[in-house]
Amino acid sequence: MKNKIMLTFIFLFLLSGFLPLQSNQSFILKKDIIVAEDEVQDNIIAFGGEVLIEGKVKEALVAFGGTVVITGEVGDLVLGFGSDITLKPSAVIRGDVVSLGGTLNKEYGCIIEGDTIYFETPEDITKLLEAGFKGPLIPLLIIIKLISVFIWFLLALLIAAFFPRQISLASSQIRKSFWSIFSTGILSIIIFTGLIIISILLSFVLIGIPILLSLLIIGLIINIFGRVVLFFFFGESLCNAFGKSKTSPLLAVTLGLILVSFITFIPIFGALFSFCLSIIGWGVIIRTKFGTTENRFMRKKAED
Repeated sequence: MKNKIMLTFIFLFLLSGFLPLQSNQSFILKKDIIVAEDEVQDNIIAFGGEVLIEGKVKEALVAFGGTVVITGEVGDLVLGFGSDITLKPSAVIRGDVVSLGGTLNKEYGCIIEGDTIYFETPEDITKLLEAGFKGPLIPLLIIIKLISVFIWFLLALLIAAFFPRQISLASSQIRKSFWSIFSTGILSIIIFTGLIIISILLSFVLIGIPILLSLLIIGLIINIFGRVVLFFFFGESLCNAFGKSKTSPLLAVTLGLILVSFITFIPIFGALFSFCLSIIGWGVIIRTKFGTTENRFMRKKAED
């Protein structure tokens, strides 16, 4: 579990180098954090320590382990991995609360304006996986698939928490310019594959090794971010189909992940569906520049 969390954090560190943050966005990364009653912070990330929020956090509070006690206000998200989260009666959460593998204590009087996603403990999942390896309870391939879905779930929640506007904007372009996005995705994957082959050939003379590593990292980031955009797209579409006009990014991404995972479980068709998602994901990321512009190619064309 700790290894998965560390890999997730490394991914976010790499992702931050490719995605521009807003000018007013700042982060506090400490073990023990106290936000005083008259203090205001933008974002907070804590690792295994104690977090006490008496003042205000404008956007996201993310905790890995440790304890979180909130008596003040959090704007967008409270996200805990293996954390003991307590919301006091005076706590106000303007967005969502997500607790994975920890405890969530909501005292009477606290306000949560968004959605609440709560998984009490991963122990049941661990026992299920151990049983699968020891006996015929669950085939090994299904276990691997479930682990993959769980990792995607962690990545999707983190990306949706930190980049909700970019995900929403990129998702909106899928309906507006689907075939343009699809064709861009095919062309991008062909070009990327060609660059990978060239860098592998250059690796025999050493100069291609750093190029190959850079391409692999860039390709991984594009693929992950694009897939999360598609999770949001399917989740939002599902909510709209049931008459819910306004959907939080976390809820949309979670529903989309469940739907996509279910489809990809289908033999043969699931693999084809996943490949099509990769094409669309690459296309929408390239055309929207990671969700920071509606359609940069169309804009350039209009300017010309």
